[in-house]
Amino acid sequence: MGKGGGCIFSKKRSTLEASDQDPPNPDRDAPVLSQNETAAATTTAITVENSSSHEVKKLKVFIVFYSMYGHVECLAKRMKKGVDSIDGVEGFLYRVPETLPMDVLEQMRVPQKEDELPVISVDELVEADGLLFGFPTRFGSMASQMKAFFDSTGQLWEQQRLAGVPAGFFVSTGTQGGGQETTAWTAITQLAHHGMLYVPIGYTFGAGMFKMDSLRGGSPYGAGVYSGDGSRVPSETELALAEHQGKYMAAMVKRLLSI
Repeated sequence: MGKGGGCIFSKKRSTLEASDQDPPNPDRDAPVLSQNETAAATTTAITVENSSSHEVKKLKVFIVFYSMYGHVECLAKRMKKGVDSIDGVEGFLYRVPETLPMDVLEQMRVPQKEDELPVISVDELVEADGLLFGFPTRFGSMASQMKAFFDSTGQLWEQQRLAGVPAGFFVSTGTQGGGQETTAWTAITQLAHHGMLYVPIGYTFGAGMFKMDSLRGGSPYGAGVYSGDGSRVPSETELALAEHQGKYMAAMVKRLLSI
């Protein structure tokens, strides 16, 4: 060959004689494992494979709400804490779209909403394993913003995409006789047409449902808060009831989906 043209084998030794040792053989030269070591290695490999390919996904409970002055939002955030306390279940907070124009909201002195909470779309509802809807009352039934959101679910209703999904309610009213029960009760029609499963809390909150020594919203239909003229803040009992409802719904979702 010409200079630098490639490898030049020695003229004195053949290629087979270039080494006194046999060429490496991976199968032959691999370390010999004992029976116990082989079994342990196999078990480890299977465990790693299973853990990577069979990750357990948490069940999702969507807490979907409309809150004008923040009272329903307080309940929703505490409700998420209850949902998250159940192993294998996670809560997600969503707002529904606002329907009032900005100038009207300013005249009503409605505080600006936090940008950190996303606005839900109708199509996202089908991703939930359970749903909790929260809203203030308007003459004993849900506020128009939440009603408009339900009215936009026509395609889901036509296809019955939400049928069998457990759902519940929590509310806010301005007065003691303003609709703590009827606001949730009149909303049940929305669930019925979608084929969803209504999950009230009943009296599972225990002694807290019977106390008469302080002002408290909520009913067997779901958690509730009294907002008054908008300046009243939720009491600890009202927040505790909301947390209980989140925990109760998460446990019910987990039980229903394990059947």
